[in-house]
Amino acid sequence: MNKTELVTAVAENADISRKDAEAAINAFTDVVVDALKNRDKVQMVGFGTFECRERPARKGINPRTREEIEIAETVVPHFKAGKALKDAIK
Repeated sequence: MNKTELVTAVAENADISRKDAEAAINAFTDVVVDALKNRDKVQMVGFGTFECRERPARKGINPRTREEIEIAETVVPHFKAGKALKDAIK
């Protein structure tokens, strides 16, 4: 499902216009992104948790030259599904 299909499905389920559904989805994603930028956790009980995790620096190998390289530490977004979501898709 892409964003257009998601907007259409939300509009139909909530009985609202596509414009309002798209605004709601955009607002949700903006809020989650802003929270993650601030290293906050976004928990939706039953659905899941969005959070940032730190990936430590490590050594890697350049596949072209086989030379050892240093991969820098980075922060990555992570989603952990909640129990209700896991049970719903079983």
